[in-house]
Amino acid sequence: MERRTFLTTAAIGTATAAAGLSLPAMAQGKKAVIGVSIPSATHGYMGGLNWHAQQAITRLKATYPNLEFVLATAGNVGKQVNDIEDMVATRNIDALVVLPFESEPLTSPVKAVKDAGKWVTVVDRGLSQPGIEDLYVAGDNTAFGRVSGEYFKANLKSGAKIVVLRGIPTTLDNERVDAFQAAIAGSGIEILDMQHGNWNRDKAFSVMQDYLSKHKQIDAVWAADDDMAIGVMEAIAQAGRQKEMWIVGGAGMKEMIKRVMDKDPQIPVDVSYTPGQIATALEVTALRFVSDTPVYGRFIIGSTLITPENAAQFYFPDSPF
Repeated sequence: MERRTFLTTAAIGTATAAAGLSLPAMAQGKKAVIGVSIPSATHGYMGGLNWHAQQAITRLKATYPNLEFVLATAGNVGKQVNDIEDMVATRNIDALVVLPFESEPLTSPVKAVKDAGKWVTVVDRGLSQPGIEDLYVAGDNTAFGRVSGEYFKANLKSGAKIVVLRGIPTTLDNERVDAFQAAIAGSGIEILDMQHGNWNRDKAFSVMQDYLSKHKQIDAVWAADDDMAIGVMEAIAQAGRQKEMWIVGGAGMKEMIKRVMDKDPQIPVDVSYTPGQIATALEVTALRFVSDTPVYGRFIIGSTLITPENAAQFYFPDSPF
């Protein structure tokens, strides 16, 4: 019920402003500065996330004139730490919405923001120390891994051999992998190898090349991300082993959804994990400064198995991702 309240209130506020009606007193009151720190568009998913962030900021600025947004994107951990410190020191932000580049090195800098009395919203990649943030918005990473693992368990026989590509070392990657392994437990499926592909197609390409050179039999690949799945597909194609294995990625990239829709045997399904979660985080954080809506806690967006039967619901050809 709490999740629905967040979104309904945000929608009402947007509609009220668009109709020229008066907003709540807080919406017209004291100005607030919201810092937004996210990774740069280093791969397709982050490109989509950056697009959704820009769209949400434009929409919220038009709806709530008293809100100011400071957006910074970073291609590495050091840049993101510097961006956050600069937001506090020179822009005097009232809140920080942050998607950590990596969990561990961003924990202390974000805690320093919280200790300075600022509101903190953490998105997607959790911090290594729980409880620092006021609000956490993310996809359901446990469900992401579980749904993937259940598909493998249902569609592979005992004795089947698979390889796994992990993402960047983060709490969410741990949650996904732990849930995947729990889902296939007892199935007789053997994980031959598991390495980090960093949610990057070039890195995934090289990891998959290594897997292919070491393992003569691979029945399926859990790429755990659509960008990595593209790199995996290229490595498999170069090795001429397309007919030997299928791949499950995740996140709902439009190219991959189209393959599912077209019943490509190499990409039988996908798993949803929307980059639009950054927009949800911004909408809910804004409510903290324009209304009395309670927005503390956790807001988790579910993951769904995308099949040829439901793929059209997840296909957005005009999206950048």
